[in-house]
Amino acid sequence: MDILSRLNTLTENLKAAGAEALYISSPHNHLYFSGFNNPDGRVLVTTGGAYVFADFRYAERARATCGGFAEVIETRDPIAYLPDIFKKDGVSTVAIEEDNLVVEEEARLVEAFPGGKFINFARELTAQRQKKTADEAALIAAAQDIADAAFSHILTLLPGDFTEAGVAAELEYYMKKHGATGLSFETIAVSNKSSSSPHAIPAHKPLEPGFLTMDFGAEIDGYRSDMTRTVVIGKADDEMRRLYDTVLRAQLAVLDVIGPGSDCGEMHMIAQNIIDGAGYEGRFGHGLGHGVGILIHEEPVLNQKRAGRVLVPGDVVTVEPGIYIEGKYGCRIEDMVLVTDDGIVNFTHSPKELIEIV
Repeated sequence: MDILSRLNTLTENLKAAGAEALYISSPHNHLYFSGFNNPDGRVLVTTGGAYVFADFRYAERARATCGGFAEVIETRDPIAYLPDIFKKDGVSTVAIEEDNLVVEEEARLVEAFPGGKFINFARELTAQRQKKTADEAALIAAAQDIADAAFSHILTLLPGDFTEAGVAAELEYYMKKHGATGLSFETIAVSNKSSSSPHAIPAHKPLEPGFLTMDFGAEIDGYRSDMTRTVVIGKADDEMRRLYDTVLRAQLAVLDVIGPGSDCGEMHMIAQNIIDGAGYEGRFGHGLGHGVGILIHEEPVLNQKRAGRVLVPGDVVTVEPGIYIEGKYGCRIEDMVLVTDDGIVNFTHSPKELIEIV
């Protein structure tokens, strides 16, 4: 991670906004701007320097990771140090993350900086994280390689005597055993009627014949992957094949055209129109995709509400249409792509033809 470059860009953005400091309170921006993952830590960036606050549990690793570019302060109370730093660095306006700052902490900030001005800087931070560098894209691609391998692995074991929860656990175990430093999110593995709910929770019940939807991802050094594959336990009937083929056609139609300059709303509507036109109107109720990076859901978002926003090189987004019939079953197919100067690179390499496991 080129942290110094990120900090330099950040300080320029702060100056443009008329602020001299940023108080970072969210774990994801803490990681992005320090290279160090401390869910309980805080970072202060001023036009005069950078400060990482960590309590005893994290201080040693903070010094090892951040000591070359930031002053590491071992404390459980970062706000107590702020008045002196603000005075030393000539701070009159502080940028904050209002969407990641609890009321009590914000009140203490105001109390520690009487007469100072505060501005919300959350949107600017999201914008800086949106475009991925080559190093970031490489980490995301490596995380997706692990997820792809986990999918290949689970196919060799199914159906066995697995429960839904057992499938989720096996995927997670494989990813961690083969290089993942964490999980992107709680793994989804749901069968038959449960697959009609896009974010159903895997149950401790045996896999049932029909669709089995698996949505999962690996994390490497804070960067995440995201993929979904739907297979069939047993044999698919004609309607299941038609539904699956419709989802796949919708996804492939988007993948054929998506790239730099693509309108986020238009990409969603390509998939929506194919699904609606096949007779499944109202059965695709979520957005087509979302950005992926340090957070599993980042900008840009591909849905109807984002019409007019366009993709740019460096964006990493999912393409994940689905059809869900309540009380019956559902199907989703998800790839993750990097937008380049002249198209995309698809990070997801798992097969997408209908797989029947008998």
